[in-house]
Amino acid sequence: MARVVSAVDDRPVGVFDSGFGGLTVARALIDLLPGEQLVYVGDTARYPYGPRPAAEVRRYAEEIAEHLVAVEGVKMLVVACNTAASAALEVLRDGCGVPVVGVVEPGLRAALDATRQGRVGVIGTVGTIASGSYQRAARELAPEVELSCAACPGFVEFVERGDTDSDQVHVLAERLLSPLREVGVDTLLLGCTHYPFLARTIADVMGRDVLLVSSAEETAFDVRQILESTGLRADPARHPEHRFLSSGDTAWFAEMGGRLLGPELARAHAVTFGRAGTGSSSRAGPTG
Repeated sequence: MARVVSAVDDRPVGVFDSGFGGLTVARALIDLLPGEQLVYVGDTARYPYGPRPAAEVRRYAEEIAEHLVAVEGVKMLVVACNTAASAALEVLRDGCGVPVVGVVEPGLRAALDATRQGRVGVIGTVGTIASGSYQRAARELAPEVELSCAACPGFVEFVERGDTDSDQVHVLAERLLSPLREVGVDTLLLGCTHYPFLARTIADVMGRDVLLVSSAEETAFDVRQILESTGLRADPARHPEHRFLSSGDTAWFAEMGGRLLGPELARAHAVTFGRAGTGSSSRAGPTG
């Protein structure tokens, strides 16, 4: 009997974030789907997204998505930024021509599954919390759960500077997380992909009885399911070289990102975005 060979699609998967936070999602994707090549964009020239108006974040997301689809030729987009997903996910799904996955719903599903007493907390950027995206999703998925949300301005900036466990971070966390401690949440969703880098500090402040949930792994599972159901999986036996692009200082991005992600991020390429929604990058001139 002839062996049936399944079709494969070795085009890359595009992943983007305002900076380093989406590397938590990239790490989960690399571990779960080792045959898939990633093209990651960290928009470090314009971070943080959290304090920016939703319309501005939406424009940034559209610019990056257009570059990843038109220039990098990705077969799927992963919006590895809660602020961008809250502001632009539906727009991207309508206009990109490839499957688009965000991080809001996968992470929330995991938190709702994990809660023991039906009291879930969500922390995120000002933009994410103000958008109401988690509140709306929770009403649809589990209206009986008591959801408490808190914005945490300053967390992203500490992570982007590489400061994840200083006394200053701890003091800020004590202040920002106190409302969630007061209402007694038993599960806390880290509703920003930067926040897992602060997990030790956050766990120390919240206490050992509060379970921390990251959206990275659940997002990776969603990506795998979509790739398999749409026939877009790459050859699982291959060992692809991932591409990392930064709109800011590429040497700094490679140095800091390598510490956060691991050896896969040894160098970075420069990419620029303009108001017209076009991006450009060099495939021949990595730096860092």
